[in-house]
Amino acid sequence: MKQAIIVMGVSGCGKSTVGEELAERLAIPFMEGDKLHPASNVEKMAAGTPLTDEDRWPWLDLVGAELHKGFEAGGVVISCSALKKIYRDRLRDACGGPLAFIYLDGSEALLTERMGARTGHFMPLSLLKTQLATLEVPTGEPGVVTVSIDATPDEITENALKGLSAL
Repeated sequence: MKQAIIVMGVSGCGKSTVGEELAERLAIPFMEGDKLHPASNVEKMAAGTPLTDEDRWPWLDLVGAELHKGFEAGGVVISCSALKKIYRDRLRDACGGPLAFIYLDGSEALLTERMGARTGHFMPLSLLKTQLATLEVPTGEPGVVTVSIDATPDEITENALKGLSAL
């Protein structure tokens, strides 16, 4: 069965870690969505400047193209913030089949702690508040599994898998 999954949420929620583990357990490829950002987006974020919708559209189109390719090839897991419903709808349209979202949900305090502890990432802690302000929580949208990040990566991944099996 073909699968396409976006692991979504604000910076610091564990999209890459959970996405990699989820893909491994499902035996399908994982793609880091941040690697699809144009250099100009990375430079803006690294400088502490929030992205606009206009900045995000070309990036989301690249994520959508990879989703479509991965779905057609049999399956893919991609990490992508997908903060707004309009972004998620654009990804759903691009996928070419059913698209599941794993929404990694956590408190601002926990996210701050995690972002403060990580090294080597272009996204500064200062942008967390703007991401949280931009986030439109996907409650009630089709194909969404909400998973609390107040657990170990293995537990988060296990909860994501349980949620996916219930879709």
